[in-house]
Amino acid sequence: MVVTAPVLAAKRGERLFVELASSEDEVREAQALRYQVFGVEMGARLKGGEAGLDRDEFDPVCQHLLVRDSRTGRVVGCTRLLTDQAAARLGRFYSEGEFDLGPIPGLPGRKLEVGRTCVAAEFRQGSAIAVLWSGLAGFIYLHGFDYLFGCASVPLGERDLHAAAIMSRLRRQALAPEPFRVSPRVPLLTTQVPDGVDAPLPALLRAYVRLGAKACGEPCRDSDFGVGDVLMLLNIDELNPIYSRHFLERAADL
Repeated sequence: MVVTAPVLAAKRGERLFVELASSEDEVREAQALRYQVFGVEMGARLKGGEAGLDRDEFDPVCQHLLVRDSRTGRVVGCTRLLTDQAAARLGRFYSEGEFDLGPIPGLPGRKLEVGRTCVAAEFRQGSAIAVLWSGLAGFIYLHGFDYLFGCASVPLGERDLHAAAIMSRLRRQALAPEPFRVSPRVPLLTTQVPDGVDAPLPALLRAYVRLGAKACGEPCRDSDFGVGDVLMLLNIDELNPIYSRHFLERAADL
């Protein structure tokens, strides 16, 4: 089963374009890319790994956003979109497996959870993530979501020190107010960072922060993926004005 809904049109004519999966075969293309990135590169323990796919019970109720290379047709980026309505039918959001979401499900308005975001290795230094964000913006624009949230992964490092250093930066730059905090089900091994230890934000996390998203508290330690996951929350009404034109206003052209 593939979930369908009124969706954005593919934006073609450039090397990369974005579209929503409309068949089981297209969903499998996303699952295959996820397996390559998460399973092969990162060494994560994945359901469906024996078939070269990353798949779980959320896939059938989600929309799957794809970035394709127009020259080859290959899927080079993807993310998974879980609407609040679909989560209600399933009984939970994906991130509830890692966090006590506290106030998030009860926020007023429509909510969209984003997850399993990845880009093929050879496209990570280009525009693939920007094209993916433009498609996400189009989905939000068409369906009137008020909040976007999802887990952004960070490397753990020895004794989780790298993840702790990234979280230290997030506390300074983009920490949500107390009423929006969530609790990780498995906290990092350490939250203390020695003086002078710092770490840059990974690309996806940096994109969230630039848009105005906030970290909703401490990361969850995901031993299956070997990462720390930070829950990021974006109130669409509070988009950073510097980036809003590229995020939502341009979506009207898709």
